[in-house]
Amino acid sequence: MAAVVFLATAVCQGQSVMTHHVRDVVRSGRMQSTGRLPSNQVLQLNLVLPLRDQAGLEGLLKDLYNPTSASYHEFLTPQQFTSRFGPTQEDYDTVLRFARTYGLQVVGGSRDAMDVQVKGTVANIEAAFHVNMRTYRHPTENRDFYSPDTEPKLDLPFNLWHISGLDNFSIPHPLLVNRNDYAAAHGIDAYKVVSHATTGSGPSASFLGSDMRGAYYGGGPLTGAGQNLGLLEYLGTDLADLTTYYKNVGQTNNVPITLLSTDGTSTSCVYSGRSRCDDTEQTLDMTQALGMAPGLNSLVMYVGSTDTAIIGAMTTHNPLPTTIGCSWGWTPADPNTLNPYFEKMAAQGQNFFAASGDDSTWKATGNAAAWPADNAYVVSVGGTDLITASAGGPWKSETAWADSGGGISPDSIAIPSWQQLSGVINSSNKGSTTLRNGPDVSANANFTFYTCADQTTCLANEYGGTSFAAPMWAGLIALVNQQLALNGQSTIGFINPTIYAQNVTSSYATNFHDITSGTSGSYSAVTGYDLVTGWGSPTAGLVAALSGPPTPTFSLSASPSSVSIAPGGNGSSTITSTVGGGFDSSISLSASGGPSGTLFAFTPTSITGAGTSSLGITVPSGATPGAYSITVSGTSGSLVETTTVSLTVTGATPGFSMSASPTTISIARSSSGNVTITSAVTGGFSGTISLSASGEGSQNSVNFSPTSITGAGSSTMKITVGRRASLGNHTITVTGTSGGTSHTATVTLDVIN
Repeated sequence: MAAVVFLATAVCQGQSVMTHHVRDVVRSGRMQSTGRLPSNQVLQLNLVLPLRDQAGLEGLLKDLYNPTSASYHEFLTPQQFTSRFGPTQEDYDTVLRFARTYGLQVVGGSRDAMDVQVKGTVANIEAAFHVNMRTYRHPTENRDFYSPDTEPKLDLPFNLWHISGLDNFSIPHPLLVNRNDYAAAHGIDAYKVVSHATTGSGPSASFLGSDMRGAYYGGGPLTGAGQNLGLLEYLGTDLADLTTYYKNVGQTNNVPITLLSTDGTSTSCVYSGRSRCDDTEQTLDMTQALGMAPGLNSLVMYVGSTDTAIIGAMTTHNPLPTTIGCSWGWTPADPNTLNPYFEKMAAQGQNFFAASGDDSTWKATGNAAAWPADNAYVVSVGGTDLITASAGGPWKSETAWADSGGGISPDSIAIPSWQQLSGVINSSNKGSTTLRNGPDVSANANFTFYTCADQTTCLANEYGGTSFAAPMWAGLIALVNQQLALNGQSTIGFINPTIYAQNVTSSYATNFHDITSGTSGSYSAVTGYDLVTGWGSPTAGLVAALSGPPTPTFSLSASPSSVSIAPGGNGSSTITSTVGGGFDSSISLSASGGPSGTLFAFTPTSITGAGTSSLGITVPSGATPGAYSITVSGTSGSLVETTTVSLTVTGATPGFSMSASPTTISIARSSSGNVTITSAVTGGFSGTISLSASGEGSQNSVNFSPTSITGAGSSTMKITVGRRASLGNHTITVTGTSGGTSHTATVTLDVIN
């Protein structure tokens, strides 16, 4: 009975899903249906609930990555995130009931991961989401794909965010390239793909993961100890291949490896029999991450078939992976699908590195598709061609890799704030000032690596791709987080806001190898940021810069930030200093702007550390009405921060006033006398003022000449006293009226014999 009541209530709602699921080729009618999925075919879906308080989350992220905020790097736990921004327990339970009501089996998911994983027949899925599951011929691949024919609608009292698994238009693919395939595609000799001898310490001078550590970090003591690293994988692996790699190169892996299925997908990948499962990508991901961070506390391979299931698990697993590598590419129906998860990662102090791709300039679909590397909340990792000074030795030189993915977001993702900093986008790099640019950083991706896979002969200098570079960076940030933990600080979290701010300063040359030569597709490597290698590859200085003591900083704010003051008047605003990085120095305050002659006074004149000062503003009497900007500056040594106060100098309100002269007059009975009534105006008043009087007494009379005044002027009020008028004082009230406004003046009439 409860289920019937639930449905009766929910059906009235007719809610939709907040992301779209129908591919453009289906929506446009470009691809005609070739049939329908069998009604008894079983599909597995992931129902994703929306965030609560999106605006609040965005505000929190600004504070978490603002060094002057009191909340700087005060990251949330998964449970804290759910409490503030995740689905309520009531909403989560409602989705569970909805699924079961329609015959869908709940097989996974959690409230913290914001998802409910379900299995069900096509017939039940069509009924639950009011769609028809049809098949279509793929426009670019030799296969059919399935898709709903319309956007899903749900019998729920609220919207869902997304439903993963409703189509198989885009099959995830690893972002690595075999040089033989590369040569065939480009019509060149495979042995000419790598034109120079490699300098690695592996077989045939190929590079090992440990060589990348030597080149980009050096011989420092950090190993990633105590840190947990995650790798996103759409296939499992055969750990025997990892064992073979280490055995062949004479090294030992001491990091525990966990293969975690996030949605029931098999964690096994064996290239034999009918499976023909290739684990080249999965194994190289591990060797590159472990080579950079050989002392990790754990490395977890998060294996799944749907992106939301994998990444949802990455945001909730204990221990939480704080640095993550992704070497796979795929094209979702809606590029906003994973936004809640990537924002959640940033709020929890996690960093997600995505390989930028191996087909040069980004495109919307196909092998050169940008996503997920063009998402604003991931670090996009491009490719370079690296030469080291010796086997296992330091960095020597580096150029852009000819197939490094990059460019301007083809998914129309808006440019993030860190790419809007002055000096990032310019005419040399040809970046966009409105859309997300990529990559952000880079590392070696040329065909110079040693790989082992599929329990067959290992290969030297055969594979390349940005899939090598992404896990390298994930390992590097594990070193940063280890040092931060030793310092008693939180993890670095999402690094883009930090490295972009650092790299527009002189510290850039210390922290990065600036790659200035080489071309990939439509873009070339140039000095500074570019759309082939981003900021370039890391130096050991970057680890120190990201993990060193925080830089003492402060910021200023004003409340109220807008004041209105009349000429000759005064007002005030409270100036507050907010500090970060242990700043506790004195801040001298000054102000400028406003009409000529405006005076400013601070009480007190300086602030030490975090505090407040009252700013007094005095506007000169002759100030011209209008809007002005007051700049408040705070100076502490070489640090200068500013805030603004908007000042409006108000004009006088049009009006008038009345006066009488004399204000007292003595008149004998049967006589008369005159009083001058004068109008004074303000604010350009020019209306007509009608005059009247009262209180003169019944035996007396009053008349005006003229009877009205226009603007500023005067009128003569003649008072005539009757022969029988009462002796003594009478108070005459003179009223001037213009429109709905009246003002008065009084005259005391003393009647005498």
